[in-house]
Amino acid sequence: MFTSLKPLIVTILESDNSTEIKLQEICELLKESIDHYDWVGFYFRNGDKEELKLGPYAGAPTDHTIIPFGKGICGQVAVSNQNFVVPDVKGQDNYIACSITVKSEIVVPLFVNGENIGQIDIDSNTLDPFTEEDERFLEFINSEVSKIL
Repeated sequence: MFTSLKPLIVTILESDNSTEIKLQEICELLKESIDHYDWVGFYFRNGDKEELKLGPYAGAPTDHTIIPFGKGICGQVAVSNQNFVVPDVKGQDNYIACSITVKSEIVVPLFVNGENIGQIDIDSNTLDPFTEEDERFLEFINSEVSKIL
């Protein structure tokens, strides 16, 4: 499944569309193509502030358009620079619930020239669906996205 999506990601990123549209198309492709990806979005560092700002996403609208560094899974990844896989969100003390249906989450940081400038965030309504294959695939997406930022 992931293998067949990689060329589609590259094609989207090579299009003449704006960066915003390219990222939106990636979010929609992932949400539509992968059963356990129920919400897909990008967060980016908000200028010089110690916070993340929601970028393009696909899925239900969220109130979490600004996330302070250190808060929630996304905020922790902004500080740790490490992937964060949450098999069951109920087991996380520092979790910001976007929806009562979300059961698990994966966040992978996005680096440009070695600097963490954002992340891709996936919420799933399935318990513990994320594998190492998901992590490698999202790392691939972020490394491709970093080339256009």
